[in-house]
Amino acid sequence: MAKPTRQQRRERRAASGEQSKAVQRARARQQAVRPGNAPVKSQGGQRHAAPRGRFVAESWAELKKVDWPGQSQVIQATTVVLIACVIVGIFLFASDYVFKHLVQNVFLGQ
Repeated sequence: MAKPTRQQRRERRAASGEQSKAVQRARARQQAVRPGNAPVKSQGGQRHAAPRGRFVAESWAELKKVDWPGQSQVIQATTVVLIACVIVGIFLFASDYVFKHLVQNVFLGQ
């Protein structure tokens, strides 16, 4: 025997008037969340003008909250970055020099 389709099951339930308690609870929750007499929000009109203005205003407000570093903090952070770059550069130069001679003298035997 073939399994009844969804539409056939719905028609059978509607004819017999049976509804499970789970369906009744779900429909009650659905009505509580989306009441039928709630006004529908329209999508017409100026949809893009308000969000852009609000975005700029909110961005400006967030930028005002930022704790910007002072001149001494900027100089100190820049100095730390430059020193780190020099140290890494020296390490890479030394590693390249050592491995270049290692490959030329040991592996290639020149």
